[in-house]
Amino acid sequence: QVQLVESGGGLVQAGGSLRLSCAASVRTFSAMGWFRQAPGKERDFVASVNWNGASTSYADSVKGRFTISRDNAKNTVYLQMNSLKPEDTAIYYCANSYTSNPSIHRSEYLHWGQGTQVTVSS
Repeated sequence: QVQLVESGGGLVQAGGSLRLSCAASVRTFSAMGWFRQAPGKERDFVASVNWNGASTSYADSVKGRFTISRDNAKNTVYLQMNSLKPEDTAIYYCANSYTSNPSIHRSEYLHWGQGTQVTVSS
């Protein structure tokens, strides 16, 4: 069982940046992803990275602003978020997929962290 712990969330003004981290309890050789859930909304795909970091996928709403990366030596996945907007406010979750390639489908993720709150003020 893979355990995932997110960190790095907080309150930031619009236009600011945050870097989220997701530490896994064991080394994984599968794709990792970030999802987010705003109040009253479904959990939506944000970004995914393949097992070695060479391939990524992003939601259209974050392309050009967010960057996903991973350091397998540290069992950690990152989400660098720049030019943040109020509509980015949500709880951000990282997840571990059963595929090796990036996936946008929530159903393909097996293990989930508890989430970290990101709030962007206008």
